[in-house]
Amino acid sequence: MRRWSREELEEAFDHYQETALQAATSGDWRPWAELFTEDATYFEHHFGKFCGREAIYNWISTIMKPYPMNEMIYFPISWYSIDEDRGWVFCEVMNRMKDPGDGSLHEAPNITILHYAGNHQWKYEEDAYDWHNIAAMIRNWQKVKNRIQAKQAKDKSRHLDGLQQIGAK
Repeated sequence: MRRWSREELEEAFDHYQETALQAATSGDWRPWAELFTEDATYFEHHFGKFCGREAIYNWISTIMKPYPMNEMIYFPISWYSIDEDRGWVFCEVMNRMKDPGDGSLHEAPNITILHYAGNHQWKYEEDAYDWHNIAAMIRNWQKVKNRIQAKQAKDKSRHLDGLQQIGAK
């Protein structure tokens, strides 16, 4: 017998995604951490296992605060599947960086497993990915961003030089 309807699981998963976007764009990860039960477990394959809502909050707010992780603000879902009998959600999350300034996409996937606990809360999350892919994506994004910033600085310098020449006449 199912504990939760598909509708509730879909709604909770939508809320999870919306809250992740709000947390990443605002830098305030507290509302996202509140989506987990007080005794939740978060297993992050690169960083380890975090037990309890506060441990999850402390980890996510620390890891996502410094540059360039604070530039990874989008987490669109490529696909997902819901196991209604267990109350589990399986999905592919794209870890996407902000636009570096040229409209290019820089993202790398992970597989996430969520175990629902009811009342829009999750008791377990597991994220599996290849850290080398994430790191390479961030390095490529940084190269593009640096190139764009260098071009903008050069263009600004040319503009200022032109204004100075006009003023000298």
